[in-house]
Amino acid sequence: QVHLVESGGGRVEPGGSLTLSCVASRPLATSEQMAWYRQVPGKERDIVASITHDGIKGYVGAVKGRFAISRDIATNTVYLQMNDLTSEDTGIYFCNDFIGSQFTWGQGNQVTVSS
Repeated sequence: QVHLVESGGGRVEPGGSLTLSCVASRPLATSEQMAWYRQVPGKERDIVASITHDGIKGYVGAVKGRFAISRDIATNTVYLQMNDLTSEDTGIYFCNDFIGSQFTWGQGNQVTVSS
């Protein structure tokens, strides 16, 4: 099972930017997908962005044009660049690895957007 370690959360003012990083303990398999999810208190964990082994990217509508998911194959790292942040983006961000029927989660990083 892959192990995921996240970094990069914090507090930022509205309109600011943050980049989250997620390092996987091994290279992605060809059928493997990685994603970023966000969870706020009292609500389910929702997907924000995803990227496949082939580099195909997907975004939830609310972040399209503001967030960018990318990866560095050499370091097994997936990034989430978040721009023009609003208070609606506040939450705990989790890195996710999905292969077959197995989900693996990172430890979660708090992102707070507030003035």
